[in-house]
Amino acid sequence: MTVKEGNTVKVEYTGMFDDGTVFDSSEKHDKPLEFEVGARQMIPGFEDAVLGMNIGDEKSIKLGPAQAYGEHREDLIKAVPREQMPPEQRLEVGMGLLVSLPDGTDVPAKVIDITDDTITIDLNHPLAGADLSFEIKLVDITT
Repeated sequence: MTVKEGNTVKVEYTGMFDDGTVFDSSEKHDKPLEFEVGARQMIPGFEDAVLGMNIGDEKSIKLGPAQAYGEHREDLIKAVPREQMPPEQRLEVGMGLLVSLPDGTDVPAKVIDITDDTITIDLNHPLAGADLSFEIKLVDITT
């Protein structure tokens, strides 16, 4: 059986930066990653890579930002007035926050600067702008 859009697959994977540093793996989560191909649950390059694979196939891929988490965007760095933050929240540069958007969606952000008047946050995905490599092994396909 060959992977096609609409299949649910299970893969073992290791994700690395260009220098070989591992940033994520299925081993770290103690189970294969499961997702529906074509449902946009994964980054585009990863999803494209499993198309056409058969159970037991292994593949190494390199992805640029366009196929992964996108380019780092300056328009996603925002200075927020300090009074909009909960007064009891102790903020530090480098810490992560969940920011509520007007539509009620919560998105992760990282504090990158603090002044007396503003908190500057980065709403980019932490891997935005990075070139990434993956080792993938297909372990299961269901229709």
